[in-house]
Amino acid sequence: MNIFNKALVTVLPIFPKSFISLFSRRYIAGETLAEAIEVTEQLNRQNMRTTIDVLGENITRLEEAQAMKQICLQVLDAIDEHKLNANLSIKLTQLGLKLDKQVCLENVRELVERARDYRNFVRIDMEDSTCTDDTIDIYLQLHATYDNVGTVIQAYLKRSVDDVRMLIAKGANLRICKGIYDESPKIAYKNRNVIRNNFMQLVKLMLDADCYVGIATHDPKLIARSYQYIHEKQIDKSRYEFQMLLGVSEDLRKQIINDGHKLRVYVPFGEQWYPYSMRRLKENPRIAGYILKNLFQKG
Repeated sequence: MNIFNKALVTVLPIFPKSFISLFSRRYIAGETLAEAIEVTEQLNRQNMRTTIDVLGENITRLEEAQAMKQICLQVLDAIDEHKLNANLSIKLTQLGLKLDKQVCLENVRELVERARDYRNFVRIDMEDSTCTDDTIDIYLQLHATYDNVGTVIQAYLKRSVDDVRMLIAKGANLRICKGIYDESPKIAYKNRNVIRNNFMQLVKLMLDADCYVGIATHDPKLIARSYQYIHEKQIDKSRYEFQMLLGVSEDLRKQIINDGHKLRVYVPFGEQWYPYSMRRLKENPRIAGYILKNLFQKG
């Protein structure tokens, strides 16, 4: 079945979007901000905080970047208005990075300043490796002035240990994740255990350095190893949080909450749900097989 699922993922692009949407409903709050607010309220009631993300990336006109910035500002306004326990996640390519880096920087600065006014926080997501240097550079420019901004480091990149050590020296606030983009083996680890070990090295570096870290994983082994290190080093719970995607490992996230740790759920919404959904399917081919099996059973 595993081979079938992987084969199914390779042909997914020929399937209609209506099929992909069957999968995406689990992982996406909806197409509107109102739906993201509703999902966040539900999670808050379960003692989970969220980070809200407006789906969309690699825009082709600066006018699109301005429009995306306005939506992100609306998200920050809504979080404050509805008194949600939530912050904002953004992607630099949706704010103009590939078109004009300076315009992108100023767009992000406006978001960070709005968040600061609300005593809130902006997380700059990491995208594929063509964006890594610029993302870190923009983050550091903003971090020099604002303390309510953070970024993300991907454990599968071979450069990440050096990046984290450099960022620790700046007092960075980081999310550590495995990484999901398809990268060359020249720059990215491909072995699961090697990635796991690198992930833990990055998390330990952050915890040892007294920097705030978001431990973003659904991997029970990494969560257990993180628990163990936090216990051994007697790390205060104000120094870290666990993070998970909407619709993934829901029993495990409840366990993390029951164990007394903070947990943040990534809540994406928007009309541009298709690329995000395809990445999730490629990351977890079993979902595609499960959906297809159910379709035939119902038919």
